[in-house]
Amino acid sequence: MLNDLEIFIRLFLSLILSGLIGLERQMHRRTAGLRTHILVSLGSCLIMLTSLYIFAIYKNEVPLDPARIAAGVITGIGFLGAGAIIRDREGVKGLTTAASLWVVAGIGLATGCGFYKAALFTTVLALITLFFLRYVERIMLGKEEQEK
Repeated sequence: MLNDLEIFIRLFLSLILSGLIGLERQMHRRTAGLRTHILVSLGSCLIMLTSLYIFAIYKNEVPLDPARIAAGVITGIGFLGAGAIIRDREGVKGLTTAASLWVVAGIGLATGCGFYKAALFTTVLALITLFFLRYVERIMLGKEEQEK
């Protein structure tokens, strides 16, 4: 079983990594910003920690799969993401924000189970996608910023 320090480290790392992505969304005035991204990741991390905790307690008594709870998180995030998507006359807005919520849920799950390298690298890749590719789209495709 995990000790208290490891639990706190995992939760704090989840907060930091998702906070970086949430900060980018907040800077661009998106519907789901810093706090929303942090809460999604923290919740995902806690659910993964709870899943691991339950597995450690009952592993010799009943057959359990800690991944089943994580799968429920991904399903639930789909509903949250749907709330961030808005359709109007100009098209659809909020898809990137919904996708970033889905990614921070994955980061929270990875952090919760101790998969630190993947969580960190995913955060870096997500930030590159959100910051850098915005400018590549404008330059290469002449695309105006549509999500406001």
